[in-house]
Amino acid sequence: MTAEKLKNEVEKALAEIRPFLESDGGDISLVSIDKNIVKVQLLGACIGCSVNQMTLKNGVEATIKKYAPQIKEVVSVK
Repeated sequence: MTAEKLKNEVEKALAEIRPFLESDGGDISLVSIDKNIVKVQLLGACIGCSVNQMTLKNGVEATIKKYAPQIKEVVSVK
């Protein structure tokens, strides 16, 4: 998969999960994809949320892997 196609697939996954984050006052943006590791930035209410790491792994990472199975991990950066 080309880098551009991979980015498009990750963006599709983020678009799928974004309404759930927005309903709680948060959001997410793609920072980069490097060596099949996706870096995202949590925004709004997600920044201080006590369960944001669980959301990141169980929600965001799982959804991204559904679109792009070669992704190894999703990490949050500031």
